[in-house]
Amino acid sequence: MTERFTGNFTQQEPIPDDGIEAALDVLRHGRLHRYNVAEGETSHTALLEQEFAAAMGSKYALACASGGYAIATALRAVGVTPGDRVLTNAFTLAPVPGAIASVGGAPVFVEVTKALTIDLDDLAAKVAGPDTPKVLLLSHMRGHICDMDRLMAITDAAGVTVIEDCAHTMGARWNGTLSGRHGAMAAYSTQTYKHANSGEGGLLISDDPDLMARAIILSGSYMLYERHLAGPPAEAFERVKYVTPNISGRMDNLRAAILRPQLARLADQCAAWNARYQVVEQGLREVPGLTLIERPEKEGYVMSSFQFLLLDWAEEDVRAVVARCGDRGVEMKWFGGAEPSGFTSRYDSWRYADTPSMPKSDRVLRGILDLRLPLTFSLDDCAQIARIIRDVVGSVFQQAR
Repeated sequence: MTERFTGNFTQQEPIPDDGIEAALDVLRHGRLHRYNVAEGETSHTALLEQEFAAAMGSKYALACASGGYAIATALRAVGVTPGDRVLTNAFTLAPVPGAIASVGGAPVFVEVTKALTIDLDDLAAKVAGPDTPKVLLLSHMRGHICDMDRLMAITDAAGVTVIEDCAHTMGARWNGTLSGRHGAMAAYSTQTYKHANSGEGGLLISDDPDLMARAIILSGSYMLYERHLAGPPAEAFERVKYVTPNISGRMDNLRAAILRPQLARLADQCAAWNARYQVVEQGLREVPGLTLIERPEKEGYVMSSFQFLLLDWAEEDVRAVVARCGDRGVEMKWFGGAEPSGFTSRYDSWRYADTPSMPKSDRVLRGILDLRLPLTFSLDDCAQIARIIRDVVGSVFQQAR
């Protein structure tokens, strides 16, 4: 009998009960705006920032309306202005080049490797010339972390400021250092499919007082920046408060209230995601025609999704795998399609940016298949998903030979 999976790939876990109670309390008193507090009260948003800074080991943190807004704010804070060229990954999602374009910058795409990380050889070449872009917006796309020691050596030598997009790596590490702690600033997402869920939301961290003071003013603090428990000292704001525009994008107390209990459980949740990832990984080993992404020993990953490669397969065969897995209840996204679909697009889909030919990246992108692993799936569910993929890939591979 042919197996069919019946789970829902977009169904997340419920918000924890203490988060629901905190949210109901905010709804009852009606003070949703982060600066609207009663006498003696500290807002949930300010407390979330304080707790997130402590969890990430950073000096400062800012809660934002979305991860994309957090990235754009970081770009503005480090001084990106219209016309500036900004390096970023060829393999990422639309909000990353979109944030660059939103501040008037021009994305400069860096190749992707078969490990689904930024190609450090290509990066080194792109920062070697006289017209080196001064900022790298590094996307840890789908939770895959490159050799951060080598990357920082390359960028430091070239005088390139690094902003980390950690939308998929909250709680992950490279060589023991938390993701987000290598660059000048790091942005995180709390959109529904990320490691903490507030529907939409973002967080921004930094150890630099001037960068964070600019970010807080940009976010729409008016002159209420002293209410930021995880903000820099007052003198940092004195240097920037009259010359930094208000581009409102604050998080509200309702979202912060449901995020705080999730943050407290982050370590356990990360372990649960990785357990599911590892079951699928084990189930897909040694499948003819299928390439797994081997993880470096120094990478402490957090994987709420799974990717594998069908390298050099014909397009019709990749589409057959996606369709047959879909017929059996396993939903996968393909990054090789010529047209964007749903959340999935590729560098040449973003026609507001210069998109030179990148055959090395094209080969990798044509092979990437991607699926979510929500915590509503059991380990047995993940084993069944792997069996179905294994069966379908094996069958299509044999038919194509």
